Amino acid sequence: MLVRPALLPVWPPRVADLFGREGPLLLEVGFGDGRFTAELAKAHPEWLILGAEVSAASVLRAYRRLKREGIGNVRLYHGQGPFALRNLVPPGSLRRVIVNFPDPWPKKRHQRKRLLQEGFFRRLSTRLMGGGDLLLTTDHEEYFRFALEEAKRSGLYRVEVKEPPEAHLRTKYALKWKEAGRTFFHAVFTKVAEDPTPWPPIRRYEVAHALLRGELPKELTLAKAPVAIPGGVAVFLEVARGEEGFYVLTHVEEEDLTQDLLLEVRRSAHGLYAGVSRFGSPLITEGVKEAVRALVRELGRVGLEVVQDHT
Repeated sequence: MLVRPALLPVWPPRVADLFGREGPLLLEVGFGDGRFTAELAKAHPEWLILGAEVSAASVLRAYRRLKREGIGNVRLYHGQGPFALRNLVPPGSLRRVIVNFPDPWPKKRHQRKRLLQEGFFRRLSTRLMGGGDLLLTTDHEEYFRFALEEAKRSGLYRVEVKEPPEAHLRTKYALKWKEAGRTFFHAVFTKVAEDPTPWPPIRRYEVAHALLRGELPKELTLAKAPVAIPGGVAVFLEVARGEEGFYVLTHVEEEDLTQDLLLEVRRSAHGLYAGVSRFGSPLITEGVKEAVRALVRELGRVGLEVVQDHT
């Protein structure tokens, strides 16, 4: 029921491999506590629902709800919706996307973080089948108007403003805002054309490490200043000393993907190992490899010499 992308042999997986059968595929971005997801899955058992949610606590609540109610046609992913769309959904396979009460990011300086922008609509068109659609429900009128304009600017959708379906008003936030007397807005964005730019899955790598020659330093001090990586940043948050070496808690932000992972500097049979720890099954992306390269550069400054580089 929980999707762990690092354990999938290929991206994107076939729908039948992810769900055990074929069927109409839906993506719900931001499923919260899963009450809407569960209701949708029970009302349409023939549908296959992939949910993406950034809150770990919400994923746990939804997982427990689905397990308690015996629902088997849902798969949950802990992470950002665009990552799931890009890497877990085959091109042209998606029947519908549901976005209920997305974060409106109301401050002007934060609006670049909004989900429903022209670039997203363009990329979404590569995953939707012909006639597939996105359903948006929100209480934030300014964001609603913003999303309508962004979709129209793409030229790839027919946009219809409608009354929100009653089921969409039974989410956690809908019930809260209904009690507060707020107004709700709903639109259907139906694909009528497709963006010609390919949107392949993120490239993954098998390894990200280097072997170095020299003595393990007694101390390892790394600046917490952000390190620029392709499409994002990496930050060394904390260094801890262990019996065999050092563990470096590292924060990596890339396009549609954020990871906190452990890097290691430790003794090995072939020299000093500097690279990714397998703890937590991190995704080895170009950004992670760049973080390892930055670590190796720091080790070079304290006198260690690279003898094998797999970064």
